Amino acid sequence: MTRAMTRRCRAGRGEHERRRHGVPRGREAGNAALELVILAPVIVLLICMVIAAGRVAIAKGSVDAAARDAARQASIARSPDAARAAAIASARAELAGDGLNCSPRVYVDTSQFGTPLGQPASVSATVFCRVSLSGLVLPGLPGSLPLRFTFRSPLDPFRGRTG
Repeated sequence: MTRAMTRRCRAGRGEHERRRHGVPRGREAGNAALELVILAPVIVLLICMVIAAGRVAIAKGSVDAAARDAARQASIARSPDAARAAAIASARAELAGDGLNCSPRVYVDTSQFGTPLGQPASVSATVFCRVSLSGLVLPGLPGSLPLRFTFRSPLDPFRGRTG
């Protein structure tokens, strides 16, 4: 065996010895820990952002559904006062059923209840809700997010109502 071949074998065997147990030595030692220290906060931040986006999306869907239910309940009432009461009760029940912890403000527009029978008319319900995001520890995220949705539902043109 020549001297050059012997050096190559030793160099190859040395590399094999350094990596034999899967633990890098030399210049690569500690790189995995450094990568973990750099990437772990970024990954946690991304997970928190996904959770916050999901919470906001679910809350928006709940407020939308509450406004739809409130407008529908108001549209089948026979008087403006009954429409307001039904809309508020329906919106609160919908938000409580979805587990959204907010005290909603429900505004019902019953101005078209006085429209003569046979004429098209509608009622609208607007639901305001402030959703808390304080459970998420995410820098730059507001403590709460105001959500608002309005839905309009037609009144039955041939059903008796008082205006």
